Amino acid sequence: MLSEEERQEIEKELEHYEYKRAASIEALKILQKHRRWVTDEGLADLAGILEMSTAELDNVATFYNLIYRQPVGENVILLCDSISCWLMGYEQIRDHMRERLGINYGETTPDGKFTLIPIVCLGTCDHAPAMMVGEKLYNDLTPEKVDEILEQYRTG
Repeated sequence: MLSEEERQEIEKELEHYEYKRAASIEALKILQKHRRWVTDEGLADLAGILEMSTAELDNVATFYNLIYRQPVGENVILLCDSISCWLMGYEQIRDHMRERLGINYGETTPDGKFTLIPIVCLGTCDHAPAMMVGEKLYNDLTPEKVDEILEQYRTG
């Protein structure tokens, strides 16, 4: 069941669209903001508001790789694996992160702090390798810089 806050934010978003279904991505983002991921129950409730079938909305949700249909950690790390990042040391950063976090792609740390996901491009090729944690972009990564970043999110 959608919370009153979720419902109000979605209704406000719908004011910007002529057709409710056109707001599907933004509405999914609102749901995810509150829950960290889009549950089956949330998807069904949202589909009703958007006048879509649950299957139609699930197709939208699973098409976009930044809508999470399974639980994720408190901090989602998107590690860029574009050609620019590969050329500038992506493999070293990936291996370092796997070792430090003790997880592989698609997994969440046992403490629920981090989920590691590859992403095709973060659009900062001139400062590769790069990653995002939540909405914050980090570039020119080194193993030492990764350690500093992870520590900030662990403690703060």
